[in-house]
Amino acid sequence: MNAAVRPAWSPDLEERYADVMERAGSGVPCLEWPFHLPWIDAIAKLKRERGAVIMAHSYQSPEIFHGVADITGDSLALAQAAATVDSDVVVMCGVHFMAETAKILAPQRTVLIPDPEAGCSLASSITAEDVRALRARHPGAPVVTYVNTSAAVKAE
Repeated sequence: MNAAVRPAWSPDLEERYADVMERAGSGVPCLEWPFHLPWIDAIAKLKRERGAVIMAHSYQSPEIFHGVADITGDSLALAQAAATVDSDVVVMCGVHFMAETAKILAPQRTVLIPDPEAGCSLASSITAEDVRALRARHPGAPVVTYVNTSAAVKAE
Protein backbone atom coordinates (compact mmCIF):
# COMPACT_ATOMS: atom_id res chain seq x y z
CA MET A 1 0.00 0.00 0.00
CA ASN A 2 1.33 3.40 -0.93
CA ALA A 3 1.53 5.45 2.26
CA ALA A 4 0.73 8.62 0.30
CA VAL A 5 -2.68 7.30 -0.79
CA ARG A 6 -5.37 7.59 1.86
CA PRO A 7 -7.81 4.65 1.84
CA ALA A 8 -11.33 5.63 0.85
CA TRP A 9 -14.24 5.99 3.26
CA SER A 10 -17.36 3.99 2.54
CA PRO A 11 -20.62 3.94 4.53
CA ASP A 12 -20.41 0.20 5.20
CA LEU A 13 -17.25 0.66 7.29
CA GLU A 14 -19.21 1.89 10.31
CA GLU A 15 -21.38 -1.22 10.19
CA ARG A 16 -18.44 -3.61 9.67
CA TYR A 17 -16.43 -2.05 12.49
CA ALA A 18 -19.24 -1.24 14.93
CA ASP A 19 -17.63 -3.57 17.50
CA VAL A 20 -14.34 -1.66 17.26
CA MET A 21 -16.12 1.65 17.70
CA GLU A 22 -17.99 0.30 20.72
CA ARG A 23 -14.83 -1.11 22.36
CA ALA A 24 -12.97 2.17 21.86
CA GLY A 25 -15.87 4.05 23.43
CA SER A 26 -15.22 7.70 24.05
CA GLY A 27 -11.49 7.19 23.47
CA VAL A 28 -12.02 8.16 19.84
CA PRO A 29 -14.29 11.14 19.12
CA CYS A 30 -17.12 10.19 16.74
CA LEU A 31 -15.96 12.79 14.22
CA GLU A 32 -12.61 10.96 13.86
CA TRP A 33 -14.01 7.57 12.83
CA PRO A 34 -14.40 8.53 9.14
CA PHE A 35 -10.64 9.12 9.14
CA HIS A 36 -9.61 6.03 11.14
CA LEU A 37 -11.94 3.33 9.77
CA PRO A 38 -10.51 3.29 6.22
CA TRP A 39 -7.02 2.81 7.67
CA ILE A 40 -8.25 0.10 10.06
CA ASP A 41 -9.86 -1.67 7.11
CA ALA A 42 -6.71 -1.36 4.96
CA ILE A 43 -4.57 -2.74 7.79
CA ALA A 44 -6.99 -5.66 8.28
CA LYS A 45 -6.63 -6.48 4.59
CA LEU A 46 -2.82 -6.37 4.80
CA LYS A 47 -2.87 -8.62 7.89
CA ARG A 48 -4.87 -11.22 5.98
CA GLU A 49 -2.71 -10.98 2.85
CA ARG A 50 0.56 -11.30 4.73
CA GLY A 51 -0.53 -13.62 7.51
CA ALA A 52 0.59 -11.15 10.15
CA VAL A 53 -0.40 -10.80 13.78
CA ILE A 54 -0.47 -7.30 15.25
CA MET A 55 0.42 -6.86 18.90
CA ALA A 56 -0.19 -3.57 20.69
CA HIS A 57 1.04 -2.36 24.04
CA SER A 58 -1.56 -1.02 26.42
CA TYR A 59 -0.47 2.58 25.84
CA GLN A 60 -1.31 2.58 22.13
CA SER A 61 -4.04 4.91 20.93
CA PRO A 62 -7.58 3.48 21.07
CA GLU A 63 -7.94 3.11 17.29
CA ILE A 64 -4.77 0.95 17.24
CA PHE A 65 -5.45 -0.91 20.49
CA HIS A 66 -9.08 -1.73 19.65
CA GLY A 67 -9.07 -1.39 15.87
CA VAL A 68 -6.07 -3.26 14.52
CA ALA A 69 -4.45 -5.23 17.35
CA ASP A 70 -4.97 -8.98 17.53
CA ILE A 71 -3.19 -9.24 20.88
CA THR A 72 -2.86 -6.54 23.53
CA GLY A 73 -1.05 -6.35 26.82
CA ASP A 74 2.06 -5.24 28.64
CA SER A 75 5.64 -5.63 27.43
CA LEU A 76 6.32 -9.09 28.81
CA ALA A 77 2.91 -10.53 27.92
CA LEU A 78 3.32 -9.39 24.30
CA ALA A 79 6.80 -10.87 24.00
CA GLN A 80 5.59 -14.16 25.47
CA ALA A 81 2.62 -14.17 23.08
CA ALA A 82 4.98 -13.69 20.14
CA ALA A 83 6.53 -17.05 21.00
CA THR A 84 3.19 -18.86 20.74
CA VAL A 85 1.24 -17.17 17.94
CA ASP A 86 0.43 -19.08 14.77
CA SER A 87 2.02 -16.58 12.41
CA ASP A 88 5.41 -16.08 10.83
CA VAL A 89 5.08 -12.29 10.98
CA VAL A 90 4.57 -10.27 14.16
CA VAL A 91 4.02 -6.53 14.03
CA MET A 92 4.84 -5.03 17.42
CA CYS A 93 3.07 -1.72 18.07
CA GLY A 94 5.36 -0.61 20.83
CA VAL A 95 8.96 0.42 21.36
CA HIS A 96 12.28 -1.15 20.33
CA PHE A 97 12.89 -3.28 23.40
CA MET A 98 9.45 -4.90 22.98
CA ALA A 99 10.22 -5.94 19.42
CA GLU A 100 13.71 -7.10 20.45
CA THR A 101 12.34 -9.17 23.33
CA ALA A 102 9.72 -10.71 21.04
CA LYS A 103 12.49 -11.65 18.59
CA ILE A 104 14.57 -13.18 21.40
CA LEU A 105 11.62 -15.37 22.46
CA ALA A 106 10.55 -16.12 18.87
CA PRO A 107 13.71 -16.11 16.72
CA GLN A 108 11.96 -17.99 13.92
CA ARG A 109 9.47 -15.15 13.36
CA THR A 110 9.85 -11.93 11.44
CA VAL A 111 9.24 -9.17 13.99
CA LEU A 112 8.45 -5.73 12.63
CA ILE A 113 8.04 -2.40 14.40
CA PRO A 114 5.95 0.25 12.63
CA ASP A 115 7.79 3.23 14.11
CA PRO A 116 11.57 2.89 13.91
CA GLU A 117 11.92 5.98 16.13
CA ALA A 118 9.80 4.56 18.97
CA GLY A 119 11.88 4.48 22.11
CA CYS A 120 11.55 4.21 25.86
CA SER A 121 13.29 6.52 28.32
CA LEU A 122 13.55 3.70 30.87
CA ALA A 123 15.20 1.36 28.35
CA SER A 124 17.52 4.17 27.27
CA SER A 125 18.63 4.81 30.84
CA ILE A 126 21.13 1.93 30.74
CA THR A 127 23.36 0.66 27.96
CA ALA A 128 25.37 -2.48 27.42
CA GLU A 129 28.47 -0.36 28.07
CA ASP A 130 27.01 0.66 31.45
CA VAL A 131 26.52 -3.01 32.37
CA ARG A 132 30.10 -3.84 31.35
CA ALA A 133 31.38 -0.95 33.51
CA LEU A 134 29.33 -2.18 36.48
CA ARG A 135 30.67 -5.71 36.02
CA ALA A 136 34.22 -4.36 35.96
CA ARG A 137 33.61 -2.48 39.23
CA HIS A 138 31.79 -5.40 40.87
CA PRO A 139 33.26 -8.65 39.52
CA GLY A 140 31.17 -11.69 40.29
CA ALA A 141 28.05 -9.70 41.17
CA PRO A 142 24.93 -11.12 39.55
CA VAL A 143 23.32 -8.96 36.88
CA VAL A 144 19.55 -8.78 36.71
CA THR A 145 17.84 -6.71 34.05
CA TYR A 146 14.27 -5.58 33.73
CA VAL A 147 12.17 -6.61 30.73
CA ASN A 148 12.18 -2.93 29.68
CA THR A 149 15.81 -3.02 28.55
CA SER A 150 17.39 -3.45 25.16
CA ALA A 151 18.54 -6.79 23.79
CA ALA A 152 22.13 -5.54 24.08
CA VAL A 153 21.67 -4.96 27.83
CA LYS A 154 19.97 -8.34 28.26
CA ALA A 155 22.89 -10.00 26.44
CA GLU A 156 25.39 -8.64 28.95
